[in-house]
Amino acid sequence: MAGKIPRSFIDDLLARTDIIDLIDNKIGLKKTGKDYQACCPFHNEKSPSFTVSQDKQFYHCFGCGAHGNAISFIMEYEKLEFVDAIEELAANLHLEVPREQTAGQSSAPQVSAEQKRSDYDLMLQASNFYQHQLKHHQNSADVISYLKGRGLSGQTVKKYMIGYAPTEWDGLCKQLARTKDQKQQLTDLKLASEKTPGRQFDFFRDRLMFPIRDKRGRVIAFGGRVLQGDNGPKYLNSPETRIFHKGFELYGLYEAKQAFKKLTQIMVVEGYMDVVALSEQGIEYAVAALGTATTSEHMQTLFRTTDKVICCYDGDRAGKDAAWRALENALPYLNNGKALLFVFLPDGEDPDSLVQKEGKALFEQRLEQASDFTKVLFERLSLELDITTDAGKAKLMSLALPMIEKVPSDFYQENLLEKLARLIGRTREQLNQKIKNPRQQQSLKSKFKMTPMRIAIGLLLQHPQLANSIPYAPELVELNLPGLALFKQLQALCLKHNQINTGQILELYRESSDFKALSMLAGWQHQIDEGQLEEYFKNTFKFIEDQCLNHRLETLLIKDKTQGLNKDERLEYSLLTQALKGS
Repeated sequence: MAGKIPRSFIDDLLARTDIIDLIDNKIGLKKTGKDYQACCPFHNEKSPSFTVSQDKQFYHCFGCGAHGNAISFIMEYEKLEFVDAIEELAANLHLEVPREQTAGQSSAPQVSAEQKRSDYDLMLQASNFYQHQLKHHQNSADVISYLKGRGLSGQTVKKYMIGYAPTEWDGLCKQLARTKDQKQQLTDLKLASEKTPGRQFDFFRDRLMFPIRDKRGRVIAFGGRVLQGDNGPKYLNSPETRIFHKGFELYGLYEAKQAFKKLTQIMVVEGYMDVVALSEQGIEYAVAALGTATTSEHMQTLFRTTDKVICCYDGDRAGKDAAWRALENALPYLNNGKALLFVFLPDGEDPDSLVQKEGKALFEQRLEQASDFTKVLFERLSLELDITTDAGKAKLMSLALPMIEKVPSDFYQENLLEKLARLIGRTREQLNQKIKNPRQQQSLKSKFKMTPMRIAIGLLLQHPQLANSIPYAPELVELNLPGLALFKQLQALCLKHNQINTGQILELYRESSDFKALSMLAGWQHQIDEGQLEEYFKNTFKFIEDQCLNHRLETLLIKDKTQGLNKDERLEYSLLTQALKGS
């Protein structure tokens, strides 16, 4: 694994990225006064409520609440993970993303950005080679006939960049490996094999080729399907390489995201042909795991991309087992608003065969009748149990409770507990005592009242230059007033970096427990006139300072009555009294 991205690089990346240019290139912005506006790209709206501030380097939507800095926008708009978003912004600036060496990594070779670019370029060349062979190889007529027989049009073949690996032992090697380094790179990326030194042969031969693309659309691996006969396994997938980790990638996800502005649902199927056959019929939201069970990482990616995941599997034992593994891995990501559903197809059918028989409308009717995950969970857990007996009920409870605990949604937890209670003849309250209590937190927004401390933090966060308008008094932190430590920390940060903006500050707190609250404060509309801003901030801080002094004065007063004060404390008490009178 590569090391962490240095904090200094992230800070510099944000300093060099203008959020206005970034978002304007994606959705188009219109200047309105000091800020810029557009219709929000994260929800449907007719009038613009999406605002971007150049000074703060921060965006906020008053309609759906979306907000963040340049990194947050790329993550949400392009549906990328944090590291991928950093690499995307760095690529825009022609920068290489550095990595820190961490403990235990000294012996592991680091892959440079230049090496990765070369690898991605080679994989694209291989994909182009296979696509060329599909049209020009001597077997082209048979391969194209096979594709037509599977119901695929040229448009779908082009969309998924489907190609053909020729029958020759070294067709790809001859085309792409002319030097020793190129030969080694082909071997490293598992496009070629070498059983004896110096004698390379193609890894894929006489197969229909499905390029696997990552979230940014780069070709990172291939899946090869045998056309006929017993020429090896039906499907042959690229082994893992330095740019491909199959437990993290989903075939068709990139194409699905390109087909929709917002993916309202994603269907998980088992094979490449299922994905492309569904797309051919106009169902363009299907993805497939790459020759492996649906992993926890897959589920995390899916639920970051959409709110509704439908797992569509064969109705046989293997399909039921695949569904169970997907369900187990999905439980930790079932937050409020997330839906996990299951569809099991008739015996002998798969999505490819069924959609060609039924068409889009009838197939999607099946999806509308999908089973909720709660039904699948209890059906599976009750299998081979006699829940009419106490032993069966006790066993069901012991199996179900640990799984229910994994679900983060309080609503889903309560629903699952109610169903379990009915099955075993207990009350939900009895079962609730046996697990970690459901998360019954109100949303941050509903309970987020603007106290003087939050006002001060919010103003400082949105206008870092205000840090210079008040004295820096770190000793006040010792008085333990809620929020004061964070306020002084922010002030110190702003004083040290006098050109820092809101977006950069937020990025420094991305992994902090304060990040959610700070994000809300960054989008808070304070309605304070710009000319009165500094005075308002100074008065707010004065109020907080007086709170601190009063707190200390009360502490000394109590001590004076119970234990007595020493000479220094009496002097402090006198000075505090005078200071508060003067204020």
